[in-house]
Amino acid sequence: WEWAGRQDYNLLVIGGGSGGLACAKEAAQLGMKVAVVDYVEPSPRGTRWGLGGTCVNVGCIPKKLIHQAALLGGMIRDAPHYGWDVAQPVLHDWRKMAEAVQNYVKSLNWGHRVQLQDRKVKYFNIKASFVNEHTICGVTKGGKETLLSAEHIVIATGGRPRYPTHIEGALEYGITSDDIFWLKESPGKTLVVGASYVALECAGFLTGLGLDTTVMMRSIPLRGFDQQMSSLVTAYMASQGTRFLKHCTPSRVQKLPDGQLQVTWEDLTSGKENMGTFSTVLWAIGRIPETRSLNLENAGINTNPNSQKILVDAQEATSVPHIYAIGDVAEGRPELTPTAIMAGKLLARRLYGQSLDVMDYSNVPTTVFTPLEYGCVGLSEEEAMARHGEEHVEVYHAYYKPLEFTVAERDASQCYIKMVCLRKPPQLVLGLHFLGPNAGEVTQGFALGIKCGASYEQVMRTVGIHPTCAEEVAKLRISKRSGLDPTVTGCG
Repeated sequence: WEWAGRQDYNLLVIGGGSGGLACAKEAAQLGMKVAVVDYVEPSPRGTRWGLGGTCVNVGCIPKKLIHQAALLGGMIRDAPHYGWDVAQPVLHDWRKMAEAVQNYVKSLNWGHRVQLQDRKVKYFNIKASFVNEHTICGVTKGGKETLLSAEHIVIATGGRPRYPTHIEGALEYGITSDDIFWLKESPGKTLVVGASYVALECAGFLTGLGLDTTVMMRSIPLRGFDQQMSSLVTAYMASQGTRFLKHCTPSRVQKLPDGQLQVTWEDLTSGKENMGTFSTVLWAIGRIPETRSLNLENAGINTNPNSQKILVDAQEATSVPHIYAIGDVAEGRPELTPTAIMAGKLLARRLYGQSLDVMDYSNVPTTVFTPLEYGCVGLSEEEAMARHGEEHVEVYHAYYKPLEFTVAERDASQCYIKMVCLRKPPQLVLGLHFLGPNAGEVTQGFALGIKCGASYEQVMRTVGIHPTCAEEVAKLRISKRSGLDPTVTGCG
């Protein structure tokens, strides 16, 4: 098995998700001989899926479609206010939605296979592990082994949801985001455990589809995000009917004779033990990188012992110079599809296209697709204060009411925007936080300005598009520190 200078490929990509596919296709377009190996280990529930990675199969794509299904429910409830004669209450058919979403995802799986074929990238459906620093051994579902070697290797294996294996019954009876989008039948009354964006997004759309949904949080929601925005996100969800069990941690899940799940938890505030019955328990307590089965030590690749993620430099290189890691599997990288895609493309161009462009991970915009969407780019208020000192930061903010909410008499008390700026003129924008409808669309536009170094003065000179929610950003005149508004002119 010694590698003897014979290389099957210029580039071997381990992982057929967002980052891996982007890197492989770009390298192939630059004339390289490329192979992609991809293998999906079934979830503990037995859920499996095709090529395309988390985003396509069990992440962004099905999540956004089901979020849309939930939003439509809200619009149907608004419709009578606007003169539509819609018989209420409207009922939702999980089976129909699931089938439509799953069929779309399967079409994407097929599309990815076709794209690889078109670009002459060899695709192997095998589980890879390192033999040495240039060679991997791949095993098929049936146990057949294949050896592949390459000059450069890119690891893009991403991550999978974490199970709290120390909790009795967690693995046997719980599901994760790997399963929720592939359920044929409605999950029914659901307990979502966790306070991650995955937890809140799933709980939000389950509530929106009319299911009895409870979120159990040990500590703070949306850790790593702006905490004022996070509390508004959960306040809106609670107002829409999602129940929250705060400072609680589950200790046991048992299956009752009728198939229901009895969950025992501890209230950390009172120390009391409580019990409840649910049809589904969804764990959303974080993700672990897919590094354990790669035998990285055979190639001498260093990982962070705590996170199990692969250590990389600014060029995405690991401790072995010709082996790279991109996307969620790499240490210190945002766990986002678009960053993995861009990092993969730029890496291929540096390796094979005479480029020197490295990925810039600052000011990456993102959106949490909770019932009221939260878009942000740049620093949170907490990060800005920590980095620059409280006295050097100015925060402009405002509550606002989307026009769409008025006729339907929707509650807009959580619709809120804030812009975190440096205090000294021209007040460089450090971060923008938007809570409201279509947050992703709004944030994307402003992200370009912030990437280009926009100042508060420039944003104030930007003419708003009336009547939109996005125009509210260009009207942020009130400073959070003083509460005073030194610059109010004309009509609000």
